[in-house]
Formats: sequence, C-alpha cells, structure tokens
Amino acid sequence: MDFKTLTNKTSVTPQITADDMAEIKAAGFRAIICNRPDGEGADQPSFEEIEAAANAAGIKAAYVPVQSGMVQDADVEAFGTALSVLPRPVLAYCRTGTRSATLWSFHESKKRPMPEILAATKAAGYDMNGVARRIANGGKTPTDTGDAQYDVVIVGGGAGGVSIAASLQSRKSNLSIAIIDPADIHYYQPGWTMVGGGIFEASETAKTMGSLIPRGVKWIKSAVAAFEPENNAVILDGCRVVKYDRLVVCPGLKLDWEAVEGLEETLGRNGVTSNYRYDLAPYTWQLVRELKEGRALFTQPPMPIKCAGAPQKAMYLSGDAWFRNGALKNIDIQFMNAGGVLFGVKDYVPALEKYVEKYDATLNFFHNLVAVDGPAKTATFKIAKPDTDPETVTVDFDMMHVCPPQVAPDFIRVSPLADAAGWVDVDQATLRHKSFDNIWSLGDVMNAPNAKTAAAARKQAPTVADNIVADIAGRSPTAAYDGYGSCPLTVERGKIVLAEFGYGGVLKPSFPSFLLDGTKPTRLAWFLKEKMLPPIYWKAMLKGKEWMAKPEKLKVAAE
Repeated sequence: MDFKTLTNKTSVTPQITADDMAEIKAAGFRAIICNRPDGEGADQPSFEEIEAAANAAGIKAAYVPVQSGMVQDADVEAFGTALSVLPRPVLAYCRTGTRSATLWSFHESKKRPMPEILAATKAAGYDMNGVARRIANGGKTPTDTGDAQYDVVIVGGGAGGVSIAASLQSRKSNLSIAIIDPADIHYYQPGWTMVGGGIFEASETAKTMGSLIPRGVKWIKSAVAAFEPENNAVILDGCRVVKYDRLVVCPGLKLDWEAVEGLEETLGRNGVTSNYRYDLAPYTWQLVRELKEGRALFTQPPMPIKCAGAPQKAMYLSGDAWFRNGALKNIDIQFMNAGGVLFGVKDYVPALEKYVEKYDATLNFFHNLVAVDGPAKTATFKIAKPDTDPETVTVDFDMMHVCPPQVAPDFIRVSPLADAAGWVDVDQATLRHKSFDNIWSLGDVMNAPNAKTAAAARKQAPTVADNIVADIAGRSPTAAYDGYGSCPLTVERGKIVLAEFGYGGVLKPSFPSFLLDGTKPTRLAWFLKEKMLPPIYWKAMLKGKEWMAKPEKLKVAAE
C-alpha cells in the first residue's frame, strides 16, 4: 500500500479496500478516517464494508465524507473532531488522498506554520500551495493567476474526454491540452451489460487511465472543485488553479444510489445488484445462475439516465439464461419502470414486446423505486400514473437488478455552467455553452436532448473538435451534432435490436436495411456488439480515428 506520512500520528492514502486491513494493521495504524462519500466511483467499496473489516481487525473507523473538491469549514471541523477522539496513529483516505491531505492542512493551519505544512505535504507527494493561497486570501481561492495554463483544458477522462483530446490533436498537433481526472482506471461501461449476462469478463472492460491519455496531453490527476469562467479558471482539489483559453466539460454523470432509501447498504448482497457498477456486474450473473425459482425485479428510474435501454437489457439477458436452463417457468419477471413506455423510440418497441412476451415478463409503468429492505427482500415503489393520486406499493423479490437515479455531478450542479436542472447548458447543435463562448461540453453531463450513450460521445467529439479549431482560427462554428445515439438492445444471447436514432427519435441507421435492419433482432448486430464495438472503442474512438463519426456541416440560417 501507498501510505503517505504527514506526521508520526497522521498519514493519508488513496482508496483502500477491506482486503488491505491486515496490511494497515501491520503498519501500526489504530484508526482510519474515510473522507470519500459512498457511491462516488464505479469500483468503490462502501464505508460499511470498510468499517466491518476494520472492526474485525481491531481498528477504529470514522466516516467524514467530503464531496470531491469541495472542502468546507464544517468538513475541516469534523475532520479535527475525528482526529481528537480516535487513537493514533490515524490513516485517512479518499480517492487519491488529496482531500485527506487538504483537510489535514486546513486543520493544522490553526496551530502549525504554513511552510511546515507545505513541506510535510510535499514530502508526501501533495501540492498544497493552493491551500496556502486560499488561507492567505481569507478563505477564497484567488483565480487571477494559476498554477498552470493550457490552450485547451478538458474536465473528465472518460469516453468523451479522451476522444476529444485525440480528435483535437489530430486536427491541430501543436495545442497544449490537459485532461483533469482523478481516476486511475478508465472503464468501457457499455461492456458491463455483457458482464452481467455472462458474456464478458469484468477485467476486459477496464484499462489504466495513463495508458489511454494521448501522448503529449498532460494528465492532471485531480478532482475539480469549482469553475470560475469569468477568469477562465478551474479550481482543483487542494485549491490549485488551472487556467485555460478554451474549456471542454465532460465528467459524465453521478449515479445517485443514496436517493433510494436502504439501497447502498444492500448492494452486492441480499440478491440486490446492478450492471451500472463494475464490481457488481459479475454479481448479476452469479444471481442469474443461482436463481431457480422466485421473483426477479428489474428497475428503471426517471429519465435522464445513461443508456436508457440498459435496465431492460439486463432483464432480457437474464430471461434468456433462464429460458435456456429451464428455470424460466418458475421465475416471475417484473419490469418496474418509472416512465410510461418500454422504449422512447416507438419503431423499436414491437420487437422488444415480443421478447417481453417470450420471457413472460410483466411491465409495470410509472413505478419508481424509492426504498429497499435488503434483509427482508422487499422493494417499495411510488406509483405516479397520470391523472391519479400517487400511491406506494411494496413488492417481495428474490433477485433485484437496480438502475439507480442519475444526476449531474455535484460540482457541475452548483457551477455557473449549469442549467436549472443541473446539466451543462449547451447549444444542441454546436455543443457550445450558451453563456460562455470558450466553453464546450459533450457526453452525459450536458443538456442536449439526446440519448446518453458512448455512441453519442463518439459522434460529439469530432463536432466539438471541429468547432474549437474553427474558434481558434477566428471563425464561426462549422460542425453540427444531430443527436445521434445508439443502444444495442441485447434481447437474447446472440441477437440484438440495434437502436440508432437522433434528435426527436428520428432513425439514424448506420447500415442499409438489406444488410442490417435495426428494428429487428439480428445476429449481425450481436456480432458488432460482442466483437467489433470494444476494439472500435479502444483502438479508434479513443485514438482520434473518427470512423463513421464525421460531423455534419452546420446549416447557417439565411439572413
């Protein structure tokens, strides 16, 4: 493990797991402090899991969660309280250790000279100069100057962020570009449905972030605390400031597990799973293999969510497995959908309804999951049908696949970049911010009315790249995004309904219908999903090769 010593009584470290507890105890630590909120990352163990392992090892544990990049005075006070009551030495952790080091620095600033704090944190590998500036500036981080300056700064190193960096480099190789992202691992999230269906191994969907950042692009391994677009500045964890000429915002969205009462406590056990988390998708397949009879629930929250078809993909692949092993006749499949339709583009619904019939699944519309009791194996839904009074119903289950509610990340929702609903406010054609001309956004975080899929980001990246290069040259936007999104609906093992559509539900097929009719289940579409799309993602999209993704020309209205 990477223990970073600040004093002989306090150390910090990146995210730990329950399996690390023996090493933590052997290193002499008597207590741990968790500074990372549950549900922040796709591969993050819950504090409850960490606390249980700590208690078993005779180590005290405290939970002092701090939103990424959002260290407040109350957080510092809570951290100080934990330090005062826990036995020493203490090990604090978060995603990278930066939040913990920041909390310690603010806490120690009341009694320790700042040069001493800076020396201790620097020796541990953390730059706290931004904290010193914030303290010297009366608690506010100054943004008139910065710690670094780039032509283009990209917030987020997911599908959108890496793709736009590669696309920009292919157009203008001399740009100074930085990607800001604290994650060590980059995930091919469309593959998690296949993991939950027993087709892919989870490890096939993960690569190190460092291996994917384009050569020549600076990777700033940190979380964003705030934006100050009036000063062309991004404030990072540790109160560091990065300045930009142009900014691209694509950090993805937040899976809001805590919005469902009792859900976080039972994920990964009691038959409750989700393909929306890397570590849980294998549990989905385990549950499917083990279930021989009983009720299986599949939930879908209100829109927007990433990959609107994913909740029912889990249902179809599970139903297919039970159909093949003979258990289907003993399993009651219930699809609990907060919306009022099976799929938002009507052309694909007839094919999907045939599979609903095949698996004898019951469709329950306007059912929104609000609470889960894992040990009791019950789920509570709020039913809000049009023109009727809302009611709640509690349903027993033996297995439940949950699609969590989804919102914009906290640091986006509170920023000047957000619309009233919390999403980055862009023009849906150019993807340029409506209020700040040198800011663009793509991927799940922005508010254009398109499907939130990796395929959408594949089309958006070239559009944004073209428009940024045009802006650098002093020209107006040249490229338009047409709302394209793709949702390969895995209706059975070996067949997929390949939904491709743009704004307004207009069909946008990539292939002629005689070759592949996306409204019908086909083996060719399955071949694309299983064999072709993963290498296209890793070796083309993330490398700036824009196969079948050239942007449309922007139509300029006549004056």
